[in-house]
Amino acid sequence: MQGVLTGFAVIAVVIAVGYLLGRRGYLGDQGREVLTRLAFHVASPALLFTTCAQADLSVVFSSSLLVTALSTAAVAGVFVTVGVVRRWGVGRTTIGALCSGYVNSGNLGIPIAVYVLGDASLVAPVLLFQLVVVAPVGMAFLDQAGDGRSGSPWSRLLAPLRNPIALGSLTGVAVAALGVHVPAPVMDPLTLIGNMSVPAVLMAFGISLCGSAMPFRGPDRSPVLLAVALKSVGQPAVAWALAAGVFGLRGAHLLDVVVTSALPTAQNMYTYASAYRVGERLARDAVLVSTVTAVPVLVGVAAVLG
Repeated sequence: MQGVLTGFAVIAVVIAVGYLLGRRGYLGDQGREVLTRLAFHVASPALLFTTCAQADLSVVFSSSLLVTALSTAAVAGVFVTVGVVRRWGVGRTTIGALCSGYVNSGNLGIPIAVYVLGDASLVAPVLLFQLVVVAPVGMAFLDQAGDGRSGSPWSRLLAPLRNPIALGSLTGVAVAALGVHVPAPVMDPLTLIGNMSVPAVLMAFGISLCGSAMPFRGPDRSPVLLAVALKSVGQPAVAWALAAGVFGLRGAHLLDVVVTSALPTAQNMYTYASAYRVGERLARDAVLVSTVTAVPVLVGVAAVLG
C-alpha cells in the first residue's frame, strides 16, 4: 500500500502549495490563469513530445492496452449518451466524458506502478494511448465546441494540428515511428520545459480551490456524480470484466490492468477545461472527488487481486 499512499501524498503536497499561493495572493489575481496557459500552451506539449518521442510504440499492440481502450470507450460512451439526453452541450459533455475515462497515468500512475505493480513501464501503454488517441480526439471536439459552430470537414480534420496538446503528442509519435534521433541540444531544453507541466497543473488546481464551493453543489452536481461514479467504479469494473472474462488475464496481468483503470481523473482535465473555458467546475470537482475515492478503491483492488 506504500505506493498508493506515496503517490497521493506527493500530489496533495503540491496542490496544497498552490492553495497557499492562492490564499496569500502571491501570484496575483491572474496566477491560476497564467499557470494554466503555461501548462497548456508550453509545458505540457513539451512533456508530451519528449515522452512520445522516446516511447516504445510496440506497447500499443498489447492486450492490456486493448482492455484500457475498450473500458475508456465504454465509460465515455455512457457519459456522452447521458449528456446528449440531458442536453449538457458538446463542450461540457466532452469534458465529462474525458473525466470519466482519462486516468492519471503520469504523476500518480508512475509511482503507483513502481510501488504497487513493481514496474513503471506498465503504465506506458495507457499513457501512450491517452496522449495519442484520447487527447487529440477530445481536443478536436472542444475546438469545435469553442468555435460555436460545426465547421467544415476540412476544418475538423485539421483541428488537432491547431491544438498544442495534440500537436505535441502526435509530433512525438511521428519522431518515434520514424526512428529519428533528436539531438541533445534540442531534447534537453524541451525536457526541462516539460518538467514544469505537472507542478504547474497541480498548483493551478490548488489555486482554483480557494474560495470554491463544496463539490456536488450547483448545476454541475449531476455531471460530477456521473463522472466520478464512472471513473471510480465503472471503469475498473469494466476493465476487470474484459480482462478476466474476455481476454483471460490472471494474476499480475489482471492486477496491472485493473489498477491502472482505477486511477483517478487526471489533473490536466482541469487544464483543458480552463483553457477552453467550459466545464471548469465539473472538471475540478471530478478530479478532486475521484482522487479522494481512488484511495480506498486502489487499496481494495490491490488487496483482492494482489
